[in-house]
Amino acid sequence: MERLWSPWRLAYVTGTAAASGCIFCDASFGDRDPLVVARSGTAFVILNLFPYNSGHLMVVPRRHVGTLAALTADELGDVMRLTQRCETALTEVYQPQGINVGINLGRPAGAGIVDHLHVHLVPRWTGDTNFMSVVGNVRVLPEEVGQSADRLRPVFDRLASGT
Repeated sequence: MERLWSPWRLAYVTGTAAASGCIFCDASFGDRDPLVVARSGTAFVILNLFPYNSGHLMVVPRRHVGTLAALTADELGDVMRLTQRCETALTEVYQPQGINVGINLGRPAGAGIVDHLHVHLVPRWTGDTNFMSVVGNVRVLPEEVGQSADRLRPVFDRLASGT
């Protein structure tokens, strides 16, 4: 029997992954969160610690705000510019055949972090949902989240410098 190991998911499935405060606020104000791959004036890009696919990114305003309506024009502009930059970076690094881009507003809509708005970008490939996800309720990821950060960060740095 073949075994798939993903020990980093233990904190998620046992519920011990909950932070004492807001995980996005902690990442925003920390010096060097290893999952943050890009920053702008009012927003940042972070890898999802529990991704749906390798390269699953989130664009997050620095300010703790739960709705699009509560964003300032500058924040909304930064969030959308970073979302556009994410599309470029994901396309370059992963060559996906598509990208899901979405915002879940409220718990019934699927928001895991309800009070801090974030935009998901999930690279997709034809056939990426296989029997493991459908039948076994198991997701197989070919890359560790830290490796995703190492691959994406230089592209975001280049895009931010305009070269």
